[in-house]
Amino acid sequence: MEVKIYDNAEEIAVAAAKLFVDIINEKNDAVLGLATGATPVPTYGKLIEAYKNGEVSFEKVRTFNLDEYCDLPKDDKNSYYTFMHEQLFNAVDVKEENVNFLDGNAEDWEAESKRYAEAMASVGGIDIQLLGIGTNGHIGFNEPADAFTDESFKVTLTQSTINSNQKYFGDVPMPRYALTMGIGSIMRAKKILLIATGESKAKAIAGMIKGGVTPQLPASVLNEHQDAIIMLDKAAASLLD
Repeated sequence: MEVKIYDNAEEIAVAAAKLFVDIINEKNDAVLGLATGATPVPTYGKLIEAYKNGEVSFEKVRTFNLDEYCDLPKDDKNSYYTFMHEQLFNAVDVKEENVNFLDGNAEDWEAESKRYAEAMASVGGIDIQLLGIGTNGHIGFNEPADAFTDESFKVTLTQSTINSNQKYFGDVPMPRYALTMGIGSIMRAKKILLIATGESKAKAIAGMIKGGVTPQLPASVLNEHQDAIIMLDKAAASLLD
């Protein structure tokens, strides 16, 4: 695990976007694992800038998103499908047929998990997986648990996750369930980039780096990945030595 500390989120966005651009330019049909939430938005903005400046093309890129809410229409303003299109896809030349999401409304989530795993395998696996981290150490929607998960599965969201995300839903109760890539799916990515910004992430980051590998802090499993990069701002790194 390589830990890099930056002054602020802007510097992280520049560095993270450059990493993605370099990978895509080396392999124009790269397979990207993408994340949602506030943390990656600046990085997506820098990727849009790079595309508009002619520095990169997404025409042959394939993408797989980490997770999607259950019981929420695909085109709902709060779905991760909508989020990704608004924050990145609509502004670059990625082809819609190369964009992949878990179907949060699938009647059989186990069959949906198998479909997603087979789709990822069919394109050679994920070249780089982007991650954020929850205040409880979750990655994707892999919440603290007694054991690490493997393929995608249906998860009951914890109250801390609901508390963090309810603001996006306003007065409408947010979904209580989601489909998410499991830890095994994430760890099979060739490279992993985790971004964390803000003091609220400092405790989870310290636990991930200094506390040993435990499913009670899911992100700690990244210590066992062969090529994991952690980009932190000073606030997120404030509890590290």
